[in-house]
Amino acid sequence: MDTTPVLTMNLDSLFEALPDLTPADRRLVESAYYTAEAAHADQYRKSGEPYFTHCVAVAHILAEMKLDAEAIAAALLHDTLEDTEITKPQLREEFGKAVAEIVDGVTKLDKLPLNKTESPGQRARDVDRGLEYIRKMALAMGDDVRVVLVKLADRLHNMRTLGYMPPHKQKHIAQETLDIFAPLANRLGIWQLKWELEDLSFRYLDTDTYRMIAASIDERRADREIYLARVVEKLRNELAPYDMPNISITGRPKHIYSIHKKMDRKGLTFDQIYDVRAVRVIVDTTPQCYLVLGVVHNLWRPIPGQFDDYIAAPKDNFYQSLHTAVLDTQGKTLEVQIRTWEMHEHAEYGIAAHWRYKEQHAHRDDAFERRLNYLRRLMEFGPETDDAAVFVDTMKTEVFKDRVYAFTPKGDIIDLPNGATPIDFAYHIHTDIGHRCRGAKVHGKLVNLNYVLQTGDQVEVLTANRGGPSLDWLNSNLGYVTTARARSKIRHWFRKQNREKNIIAGREVLERELKRLSLLDAVPFEAVASLFGYSRLDDFLAAVGEGEVHGGQIANRVLEAEHDEQEALEQETLKARPPSSGLTIDMSNGVAVMGSNGMLVNMARCCNPMPGDPIVGYLTRGRGVTVHRADCANVAGEMDRLCEVSWGGSNIHEAQRYAVPIEVIAYDREGLMRDISTIIADEKVNISSVNVSIRQNIATFQLTMEMTNVQQLTRILARLGNIPTVVEARRRKPR
Repeated sequence: MDTTPVLTMNLDSLFEALPDLTPADRRLVESAYYTAEAAHADQYRKSGEPYFTHCVAVAHILAEMKLDAEAIAAALLHDTLEDTEITKPQLREEFGKAVAEIVDGVTKLDKLPLNKTESPGQRARDVDRGLEYIRKMALAMGDDVRVVLVKLADRLHNMRTLGYMPPHKQKHIAQETLDIFAPLANRLGIWQLKWELEDLSFRYLDTDTYRMIAASIDERRADREIYLARVVEKLRNELAPYDMPNISITGRPKHIYSIHKKMDRKGLTFDQIYDVRAVRVIVDTTPQCYLVLGVVHNLWRPIPGQFDDYIAAPKDNFYQSLHTAVLDTQGKTLEVQIRTWEMHEHAEYGIAAHWRYKEQHAHRDDAFERRLNYLRRLMEFGPETDDAAVFVDTMKTEVFKDRVYAFTPKGDIIDLPNGATPIDFAYHIHTDIGHRCRGAKVHGKLVNLNYVLQTGDQVEVLTANRGGPSLDWLNSNLGYVTTARARSKIRHWFRKQNREKNIIAGREVLERELKRLSLLDAVPFEAVASLFGYSRLDDFLAAVGEGEVHGGQIANRVLEAEHDEQEALEQETLKARPPSSGLTIDMSNGVAVMGSNGMLVNMARCCNPMPGDPIVGYLTRGRGVTVHRADCANVAGEMDRLCEVSWGGSNIHEAQRYAVPIEVIAYDREGLMRDISTIIADEKVNISSVNVSIRQNIATFQLTMEMTNVQQLTRILARLGNIPTVVEARRRKPR
């Protein structure tokens, strides 16, 4: 089929979208167009279309964003280095250095292999291509942010045509887009790309919900448009006396994924949430924004707590607007956004808006540089680590999460991700302050080091003269550190310490975790090391001492290994049994009993087994089977009365709760019981029994808690053990 007319039309429409191009710029775009068309002449997409249609579509997306001629040319040529015979020197000679570098940057992102790395004492692990990809993207952006803009446009067109890919690839690409590319577009401030990437990803990740919301939107479209038309007319009449000739008042589109997130976050149905209507007002100047706000609040009653001034305090991606919510005369909620035309351009096109004005408004280069400096945070850990997973973890915590703005005692603003703690704050100020941090004050009052900072907090870090961080800071169960920056600095400090000291520290951590689980005598240290891929125990202990492996990981891995071993043993037993063997599953306890039907199953109170524990059944006359932990002393030597039992699968026992005996030993003090109860309440765990004894100022708590899994157990033990004056918190051995 002859596609020349279509392609010529696309070239014309490129120029229509870019009316301000100089003759030289037009020649650059036209030359790139025909060069790429010839290079891709015999290539086709999965849809059967000529491959070059993709290149033109990517260029169109950037043209609609009004990017410069170099970016448009690079978009047309972005696949030539990878898929054709064209070389980088040829591009440089014909189209200039900038175009060649952009195309080369995009090509490097696409050519990343699936790497495997292996280090001494650590088992080989796959490095996910997506992680390495986003690391390289961030590094490429440091040279020219247009590399990322071309890549985002490339991803957007691929998402628009994702229906031609196999289902498993659709989900993989959609998830990657939702996790990385949509947040990146948001951080670049490009709302147009962000919302479409989100909606398209959501369409493939949760098709049923997507269709339900889309259908509901269509059903209500007529009513919504009538309502918004009345609102717009009323507001326009109220603003008419104020002489704002360039004012725009329109209904603001609500996108499917944002509706889904709001429904999910607030636990609402579509009917409950869709009564929120939205209007956008765009004016010429900032004073006019506040004038419109006053008129809106005078016309309708504002809802308390629903006003945000992002003009005075812009978002971290430089977004500016006034947001308010009001109740109309019918009691319906109405959302109103108010911004200037310049703010609107930046909200829609983000960092790409720089190229829309670079000729006419040279002063905006300062704002553009501020944006680039902000984005260069992406590269902050580049020189320190080659681990792609660590780098992307940094991006997700440091860049993609919502932000908290805390203050130093001198009034300097410290920008941190949501969930940050005083330790994160200290490391953000200076590495040495983080290492020597021993306490913190917020608004002059002492707080715990795992206190979650809030916007507006004034934080004073209390430091020691010498010393370093604690290994406990790396234990995610304790919540001391949430930012990748702090974790990286802490690990680096421990790596620099003497190996022998790290081995000793690692042994102490390992002993403490196994003792908490009453497994110190049951699990050899070498076996734990092998679970983490270490052939030498000292290498593993050093890794623990350096903070590469923390206590919570040890506890979870050991218990999971025991559970897997038990399951494997049960599967082998099942295979060896004749088909006629019976199987009883007690749904209340989630336990399967081998070889019998209709038998009553009880959980032993002496050892209180829970999912993940190795278990055995004890046959009792008139009471069916009692399930014990395999190491329970009460069933030792009773081989003739034991039977095989197993947990009946995660789908059976997942929602069940199991009684677990805990022992807490602490120096007695006022408020000790309150602190213990607070942690248990935070974990939403029920206490079925408690016994407290005090002897010579030592308090011993014998608690029985109802838990759902071993991960919850290890987390609670870690938090209880961290309470001031607590000497030990452990699971009690079976009696």
